[in-house]
Amino acid sequence: MNARDFGIVCGILPTGEKNAITDVPGVRVGHHTIRDGDINTGVTAVLPHAGNLYRKKVLAASDVINGFGKSTGLVQIDELGTLETPILLTNTFGVGTCANALIREAIAANPDIGRQTATVNPVVCECNDGPLNDIQAMAVTEEHARLALANAHEGAVEQGNVGAGTGMTCFGFKGGIGTSSRRLELDGQTFHLGTLVLSNFGRAGDLVLPDGRRPSPNAAKEAEKGSVIIILATDVPLEHRQLRRVTRRCGAGLARLGAFWGHGSGDIAIGFTTATTIDHDEKSDLISMRALNENRIDKLFRAATEATQEAVLNSMCAAEAMTGRAGNFRPSLADWLR
Repeated sequence: MNARDFGIVCGILPTGEKNAITDVPGVRVGHHTIRDGDINTGVTAVLPHAGNLYRKKVLAASDVINGFGKSTGLVQIDELGTLETPILLTNTFGVGTCANALIREAIAANPDIGRQTATVNPVVCECNDGPLNDIQAMAVTEEHARLALANAHEGAVEQGNVGAGTGMTCFGFKGGIGTSSRRLELDGQTFHLGTLVLSNFGRAGDLVLPDGRRPSPNAAKEAEKGSVIIILATDVPLEHRQLRRVTRRCGAGLARLGAFWGHGSGDIAIGFTTATTIDHDEKSDLISMRALNENRIDKLFRAATEATQEAVLNSMCAAEAMTGRAGNFRPSLADWLR
């Protein structure tokens, strides 16, 4: 179920047809879920397009809202402004494994990597699912990452206890994978902005719904020490600086929910636009790009804020209650709302 199934609406902008990051044409999402006793984890893949991403890079940016995280690939995104692999999401101890999987996939498609041309920048982000998953088992394998990539498609996105979201917690409730989108009109054309979140943040009792209600699970009010990863996609033409400004507004969506980006929370957003691709083998000295009129950027700021807020709530409404490692239990927000 989604937040809208419970009458919860975030903001004023219209959603895309699927109300998902896959409303952005070409974007695909895939999951691989691992459930086996105390093992409750997985991998989620986000692909900007179906082609060779190393050869046809997309413009990208990141914003580290709070840096208590163990991600890989962000430094090069910020320096070069491009994304050249899919983005993988997983648990904290699966980052290196997933990075290796991305490197092997890129080399298989581009045998010249690291020999005749540059190396490749794998992008992997994580949250700590330790309370519900035996994270020390390091259960995520390269094959699991490949399966998530192979499962990627452009349709409706499965949400809740799936993929990387399998063992996550949000505001004391069960968290996980969530997504939402907004539709925009610019110069008479229709564009989309969508977000996908891996929600594992927020102090129990701090959640605020758009109507002012404050759901609270029967859980100890511990310090905020989770994380959230936000992937933002759009087909609006933006240059790197603009894209970073838009991506930064994902944090406003978290704040609307009652989050304050606590000391122990790794809160990271990565944004990309599919409107422009950068040819790895470009021969021209000069290239041209389209970009948004900066005076219209508030439309995207609002879209990023609303889509992030709703994606988090969707992750919680879609997630089922779970008893995980060592008997740790997380209730479902959907059950609270019923």
